[in-house]
Amino acid sequence: MYRDNPSNGVSWFQEKPLVSLNFLHELKVEKDAAIIDVGGGDSNLVDYLLEEGYTDITVLDISQNALEKSKLRLGEKANKINWIVSDVTSFVSARKFDLWHDRAVLHFLTNENEVEQYFIAANNNLNDLGKMVLGTFSTEGPDKCSGLPVKRYNQDSITNRARKFFKKIKCITAEHLTPINRIQQFLFCSFLKSPIQYGNS
Repeated sequence: MYRDNPSNGVSWFQEKPLVSLNFLHELKVEKDAAIIDVGGGDSNLVDYLLEEGYTDITVLDISQNALEKSKLRLGEKANKINWIVSDVTSFVSARKFDLWHDRAVLHFLTNENEVEQYFIAANNNLNDLGKMVLGTFSTEGPDKCSGLPVKRYNQDSITNRARKFFKKIKCITAEHLTPINRIQQFLFCSFLKSPIQYGNS
């Protein structure tokens, strides 16, 4: 998708990721906090984080093509970012992060084992009391994206899925207008990494 389409040609493109930025502001994320944007690819979020003065940013994506597009767009500012090519479900970092941000990765994981590995990775790579912001298709959203099946969530299902490691802070629904003027329904939630691991029961 990133190889064959312009940046604003993929369905998940946002000129300004307002919902994500609002969550960061509400969570009072410090400017020197270690932030990882999971599936950040060619997202403009990193541009706005730099503009707002955040100094410790990592962007992870499975697509090298996506990251190269971001580097090209940012020019010399790309040197301020830590870029990682990895599958998030097997990602292991040598350092811990304070904030895990993901808009539109989790819903592409439709296998239960992949979902479990995702939350294990988020837990393992976050500092104690680290925070997580997840944006995923709501139950009112599409059942496919770019021809791929997706898993949709409501507030209860995503909270229950995350509760082994995380405590919900807040959930909202939001509309995303795609480049071809189609509306997609998203669910955004923030979580706090819990010092008590609850298990699935």
